[in-house]
Amino acid sequence: MSIVLIAAAFYLLAGWLVVRRLLAVGGARAGFWLLTALSAVALHALTHVLAWRQEGGLDLHFFAALSLVGLGMSALTTLYAAGGRLGALGVVVYPIAAASLLAYGFADSRVARELDWRLELHAWLALLAYATLAIAALLAIMLWLQERALRRHQFRGWTRVLPPLTELETLLFRSIGVGFVLLSATLLTGVLFVHDFFAQRLMHKSVLSALSWLVFGALLLGRWRYGWRGTRAVRWTLTAMALLVLAFFGSKFVLELLLGRA
Repeated sequence: MSIVLIAAAFYLLAGWLVVRRLLAVGGARAGFWLLTALSAVALHALTHVLAWRQEGGLDLHFFAALSLVGLGMSALTTLYAAGGRLGALGVVVYPIAAASLLAYGFADSRVARELDWRLELHAWLALLAYATLAIAALLAIMLWLQERALRRHQFRGWTRVLPPLTELETLLFRSIGVGFVLLSATLLTGVLFVHDFFAQRLMHKSVLSALSWLVFGALLLGRWRYGWRGTRAVRWTLTAMALLVLAFFGSKFVLELLLGRA
């Protein structure tokens, strides 16, 4: 539990340091807050590794899955920030990661399972896809806010620290492209390796995931064929992500927390 609290504290510290840099209030140098974020990510990962070793299997219960997605988002955010000017993502992502980790650390219900390697592959692909596409959704929101600020000539401090619109838009579609490939692999391995993939309990999850895949695919096709961008890209991205959240966490919330089924 101490590791969980320390990791959460590092996340919150990293987020606070990012805010100070954005506001230019004597913020620490980039190397310091990146080191803080990396420490949080490493401790977050260590928490799950120790739990898996102690419980003898992979825990993918609601709070565990939420924490792992938060871990993936924070790792991607730190990677993006190290290579450019997207540290602003940390203002949102690091508190989310801290909250998800604390929820996992204090959750009473944990279900560890010995999974076949094929099911583990399916699970890891799903978690990576959700984390990557969640980052894409945040990038879409940042793109929308920046476009609105430019239209209204409201050049506040946070808009100045963001990359140019074209660079932000390029990163958005790269993230969607990677996430789409991961989501495609998730659906494919689900069909091949999960025997009850289309069972009654998983039907709504399968349908919503497939709809999200179709929306993301249509967006990428529209970008390639018609040059879709701006507000249209934002709407399609957020719609697809909403379907994906309902498919995964919505179904897990209902089945595991409301109905009490593992």
